Amino acid sequence: MSPWGSPLAKQLQGDGFVASRTQIVCLHEGVGGRSIDPIFIRTLLKELDPAWIRPWKGSNIIRAVDCGGRGNLIAKMPGELQTCIEMGADTTLMVWADLDDDMDDGNQLRQKFHEEARQNGIADNDFDRVVFVFAKDRLENWIEFLLTGSTDEAQEGCRVKDGKSVAAAAKKLAQICRGKLQGVQFPPSLNWSCQNWRRLVTRMNA
Repeated sequence: MSPWGSPLAKQLQGDGFVASRTQIVCLHEGVGGRSIDPIFIRTLLKELDPAWIRPWKGSNIIRAVDCGGRGNLIAKMPGELQTCIEMGADTTLMVWADLDDDMDDGNQLRQKFHEEARQNGIADNDFDRVVFVFAKDRLENWIEFLLTGSTDEAQEGCRVKDGKSVAAAAKKLAQICRGKLQGVQFPPSLNWSCQNWRRLVTRMNA
């Protein structure tokens, strides 16, 4: 059973009493207007609709920030995290990035972000509150897996430009999260990212 399977459905949705609510800031790779990431991110979180997510002005549940390439994303992260810290404990930073061939796994890429954070004076306990979501080799691989049931993370997935396909994949992932689809075995990078989301959920429901 997937780590986002039915035993965790209520927890992942944030059903029941929650002690606090949070706004979500999402940094992601890509250029504004051309990236599929914000479509996937917004659709997924909207479908999950945890009770502890507080909408931004204008009813958006997240604030998405286009950061260009991965190097720019790493450099931008400490400043955005500091802004979230200054806004208070009710603001959560998510970082979405591609896990390219130069990285063995999510932990190795996370360490790159950690090094940059330390150089910019970010305390370890503040850094540990960041939710990292790393798709191997890129988000298209997750979309391929969600729409077809399989993907080869050793190969880059075919580019997707159709927003409907991206949204459909995100909705499929939300169904898995809510326990409506059983026995789904995630590819490694999706499984790793899922664990980070679960830690956020646990913290928000504590």
